[in-house]
Amino acid sequence: MTPLRQRMLHDLQVRNLSPRTIQCYLGHVAKFAQFFHRSPEHLGPEEVRLWQVHLVEEEKASWSRFNQAVCALRFLYRVTLGQDWPVTHIPYAKRPKRLPTVLSIDEVHRLLACVPALKPRLVLTTAYAAGLRISEATQLQVTHVDSQRMMIHIEQGKGAKDRLVPLSPRLLEELRSYWRLTRPVHWLFPGLKPRQPLHPGTVRRECQRAARAAKLTKQVTPHTLRHSYATHLLEAGVDLPTIQRLLGHGSVSTTMIYLHVGAQHVKAVTSPWNWLPIQPFPSPPETPAEE
Repeated sequence: MTPLRQRMLHDLQVRNLSPRTIQCYLGHVAKFAQFFHRSPEHLGPEEVRLWQVHLVEEEKASWSRFNQAVCALRFLYRVTLGQDWPVTHIPYAKRPKRLPTVLSIDEVHRLLACVPALKPRLVLTTAYAAGLRISEATQLQVTHVDSQRMMIHIEQGKGAKDRLVPLSPRLLEELRSYWRLTRPVHWLFPGLKPRQPLHPGTVRRECQRAARAAKLTKQVTPHTLRHSYATHLLEAGVDLPTIQRLLGHGSVSTTMIYLHVGAQHVKAVTSPWNWLPIQPFPSPPETPAEE
């Protein structure tokens, strides 16, 4: 590890950023340096601009990945290197606003039924049943399942926040059957090495295979199950502030996107066309035929 990478790592750690964010930032900075074959200490605003152009035009990077790279370079130059050139002028890309993909209840059932392996299937089931991010589901510990209070404790979720979500009685029965078969000790869903949790990438691959096997035409990821959970709760009449707390959103405005995908809410809207008086329109005048 280079001295600069070590220094940036320490700067990230003392600010208590999550391990995933640290890995992401260091990875973006490493690719930036490799692209120019020089240390970022010797690169400046023009190289940053060229790197951004490369990400968009050559690598066809998604907007979220592009913005992650911007955040990483901002941190590097502003905090670790303390550069006096205007780091704040590194532009963010405007992220296209798209509605989340949501599965129907039948599609969720078809998807889970097509996951052959027990552990990935139960991870995906838990993600849907409790509205968890895939990282939260794979990081669950045995002690996080509180069968007395019927709660699941999400420890240090996104934003380093703890929260509690309801434990479905049906999910509890499935988890108990799974525990009797596998006897996990620390991690509820251990990976190949028992001291480490199941890797999210493994679950994502199983989810993609299951989506193809279930012949789902929608683009499905494990996060789709979280979107589906929130939407199905909304359609069942659960209020937005409650869904916000269950999902761990910092602002209810983030949760409001599900208003746009909740079928029951959309169907309940009456078109103003229905308010017009029911009467035939006058027939248009006949156009004289050309001779």
